[in-house]
Amino acid sequence: MTEATTAATPITQLRRWMSGRSIGAAYITGPVSIAYLTGVQARPMERLMALVVRPEAATLIVPALEQENASGHARDAEVVAWRDGEDPYALVASALAGLGEVAVEKEHLTLHAAEVMTTRTGASELVDVGAEIRRLRLTKHPEEIERLVRAAAITDAAGDEVFGKMRPGQTEQEVALLLQAAISARGGTLAFPSLVQSGPHSALPHAEPGSRNLRHGDFVLLDFGAAVEGYQADTTRMAVVGEPGPRHKSIHGIVLDAHDAAIVAIRAGVTAGQVDAAARRVIEAGGYGEHFLHRTGHGLGLETHEGPSLDPGSQTVLEPGMVVTVEPGVYIPGWGGVRIEDDVVVEEGGCRVLTASDTALRVIH
Repeated sequence: MTEATTAATPITQLRRWMSGRSIGAAYITGPVSIAYLTGVQARPMERLMALVVRPEAATLIVPALEQENASGHARDAEVVAWRDGEDPYALVASALAGLGEVAVEKEHLTLHAAEVMTTRTGASELVDVGAEIRRLRLTKHPEEIERLVRAAAITDAAGDEVFGKMRPGQTEQEVALLLQAAISARGGTLAFPSLVQSGPHSALPHAEPGSRNLRHGDFVLLDFGAAVEGYQADTTRMAVVGEPGPRHKSIHGIVLDAHDAAIVAIRAGVTAGQVDAAARRVIEAGGYGEHFLHRTGHGLGLETHEGPSLDPGSQTVLEPGMVVTVEPGVYIPGWGGVRIEDDVVVEEGGCRVLTASDTALRVIH
């Protein structure tokens, strides 16, 4: 990105895209996209919320329930509200009056909403803007990275606290509640429901916490994160109940070496596939290639999973300001699994690791 692009607000960057295609307005309805463009985070549920961006102005249309929140946080947009019983599309029609071609997020806008919108506004053609918004979100502005740094710090501190409180006999659900409390006490919110997986459950990458008790010899996997002003951290750390055996140490060591190799590989100009390959080579050399079931990482920001994706073979070129997770894993069905995950910012000569807690295998006595 050029210096001028970096300094521009997201709405200014969106207007440049519109100008280059002679599009008179964008009609944005995805809550995450609206949060990115305006700073307003809201979940309107079934009620209409939309951002209309024109060359000379932007209008954020919100339910009255969200008016105070939106007015206090909106940047680069005028806020207008509608009450239950009123017709929100009257505001849409006013904001889009006299336009033929309108940019929309086709992945988010339902067919019904598109039909209502075009009927009421007279828009003759809908052009997809979703890919452009996703492209803009790939590289983070300094204020976005600052929020991710704060989220990572809360995540690190909460994890250290909870590992210190874990004991044999606790249930996975009890540990998940400890994580939630520790994050809340530090001013964060849960980025996503915490994963606490013990024993054979740790071999199931997306298993939710259950009533299983932590038992001697179990791997215990904690995958969790705090969010600050909507920006989300995502980390995974490992423990074992009782002193680890040779198999625990071996698999954890292989995954940690793969994690470290991927971080060393990350820098501006390399492809996402090259980063994945750096981690995958280590795990394959350790004899567990078939047990590495997923990509090496994913993008992070207002969503826990966004672009870019560190997929095998991906030709996506990493750029400064991109934020990704690094999370190789090995999963042995019926026995247990290991995943070690950190959040990193891509830089010209390497990367900056945001999550800084100890990656060593911890012991629950």
